[in-house]
Amino acid sequence: MLKIKQELLDGLAAALETLSPGAGAKAAFESPKVAAHGDFASTAAMQLAKPLKLNPRQLGENLRAALLAQPVYQRWVSEIDLAGPGFLNIRLKPEAKQQIVREVLQGGDAFGVQPSNGQRLMVEFVSANPTGPLHVGHGRQAALGDAICNLYSTQGWSVHREFYYNDAGVQIGTLGTSTHLRAQGFKPGDPQWPEAAYNGDYIQDIANDFLAKKTVTADDRAFTASGDVNDVDGMRQFAVAYLRHEQDLDLQAFAVKFDHYYLESSLYTSGRVAATVQKLVDAGKTYEQDGALWLKSTDYGDDKDRVMRKSDGSFTYFVPDVAYHIAKWERGFTKVINIQGTDHHGTIARVRAGLQAAGVGIPQGYPDYVLHTMVRVVRGGEEVKISKRAGSYVTLRDLIEWTSKDAVRFFLLSRKPDTEYTFDVDLAVQKNNDNPVYYVQYAHARICSVLAAWGGDVASLADADLSALDSAPAQALMLLLAKYPAMLSDAARDFAPHDVTFYLRELAASYHSYYDAERILVDDEAVKKARLALVKATAQVLHNGLAVLGVSAPQKM
Repeated sequence: MLKIKQELLDGLAAALETLSPGAGAKAAFESPKVAAHGDFASTAAMQLAKPLKLNPRQLGENLRAALLAQPVYQRWVSEIDLAGPGFLNIRLKPEAKQQIVREVLQGGDAFGVQPSNGQRLMVEFVSANPTGPLHVGHGRQAALGDAICNLYSTQGWSVHREFYYNDAGVQIGTLGTSTHLRAQGFKPGDPQWPEAAYNGDYIQDIANDFLAKKTVTADDRAFTASGDVNDVDGMRQFAVAYLRHEQDLDLQAFAVKFDHYYLESSLYTSGRVAATVQKLVDAGKTYEQDGALWLKSTDYGDDKDRVMRKSDGSFTYFVPDVAYHIAKWERGFTKVINIQGTDHHGTIARVRAGLQAAGVGIPQGYPDYVLHTMVRVVRGGEEVKISKRAGSYVTLRDLIEWTSKDAVRFFLLSRKPDTEYTFDVDLAVQKNNDNPVYYVQYAHARICSVLAAWGGDVASLADADLSALDSAPAQALMLLLAKYPAMLSDAARDFAPHDVTFYLRELAASYHSYYDAERILVDDEAVKKARLALVKATAQVLHNGLAVLGVSAPQKM
């Protein structure tokens, strides 16, 4: 059907070209707002009427006649209705819709996947400082980043996943101090305990393991503790390695993998920060005032100029960000997406201003940003705010242990990133249609059960006679299958994995409706194989869509 749609679109372009040279390039189909009106719609006549100074309805009638005269429309279209001031509603023949079943079965796991476009994309996400376990906000970011990576992979991009973290600075110093105090026997609430210290039980665990001279290994480092309670620097390094390992375990439980971990400290040791500041100074985009170095960020749309180097000689946090993004550009990533919390909104203008001011050829609007809100967790009808282990927040590991990796991923992806979201733990463990991930996974498992009950050769379904798939429920299901590739393209373009969750829920509903309307394992062999081919194709698309979200497609539930 996808091939047929393209042939029909080419036919529309040719017809438009005869009406107005150049109009064919704008040929497009829309989905009718009311399904009963047809399968495709065209508003081309209404768009052309004004420049051609013609009545849109008469132009629509001329276009309708031109399309019906084409062999491709005669073969695949049953009727074209002219509605309103010039809408064309196109209704396909059943055999046109049936072709999607064959296309899905032939495509398999690759259905909806575009060929390589030769372009590289970096997505930076999570990027949590190694000062504590990952919280549910990091979980939302991990789900978003991984799903956006998967979406772009389906569109032919070569995708690189990167985790950037601060392995130095004030927060790391606080981590070392907190661990040192715990190692000396102090705890939160004691007079010696600073207000800024980290209070979670995990700090005591780190101190205990340090005193026990343990070795910790993370994806990017390993460190053996000296056991010396006065080894403050060693304790800080051990704590960072310990928490990097803990975060690795969080990410493994969430099935998220990164291609590279980028250290903020490397921007200083490599000289990148100093070089970036010099570029900005040489470009005449800075000035000295009150003992500080300022960036003329208002030249690039920021609401005020920003301090780069404070009077004490230290750099503000956006300076290494600029250096880091110049490094991304120099590494060949011409498209970069950063997934961050909405609290980073103010960073966008100053980072982009710094990149423009540096004059290294980076285009305006680089990088792209996807900002997400935090997540509110509800359990037993009450908000859960504190994890004993973390001391001040619910961890990602808590949420996974209370529910499942699949539920956490699907739920955290089911809303637009910038909208508030309440994660209902009780709903996430329910086994009914109110639970959206269960509803979608059950549709897949239900199909697998039907195929298992049949017991035949699934591969033989690719050659089934599909002519029996002419009922309204079957055609509605096939039309929805045909929308999957375009849905993926749109979701990637808009950084919108929530669109995949909406689609999968709609597809599951359509399948459940079809299952209730038509018995699949009937006596008539031809009808049975046609229906089995349709549901097998549906299972394949459910599987593919869930894979984009990083959610499993179980065969039994």
